[in-house]
Amino acid sequence: MARKRLYRNKKEKMVGGVCAGIGDFLDIDPTIVRLTWAILTILSVGVGLIAYLVAWAIIPEERSSKSKKK
Repeated sequence: MARKRLYRNKKEKMVGGVCAGIGDFLDIDPTIVRLTWAILTILSVGVGLIAYLVAWAIIPEERSSKSKKK
C-alpha cells in the first residue's frame, strides 16, 4: 500500500497551496479547509497566519500530477 504524502497543491492554490494540499491529503474540499483556517485565524488573533507561513515553508510543492501517487 502506497503511503499518502502531504504536498502543496499547485493547481488549486489561492495563495501558497497549503489549504488545497491539506484538502487533498484529507480527501475533503479545499474550501472547507480554507474557511476553517480563516475562522481559526480570526479567533486566535492572527496565530493561524503565522502557522500558514510556517506550513508554506515546510510543506513541499507537488512535482507533477504524473509523479504523484495516490
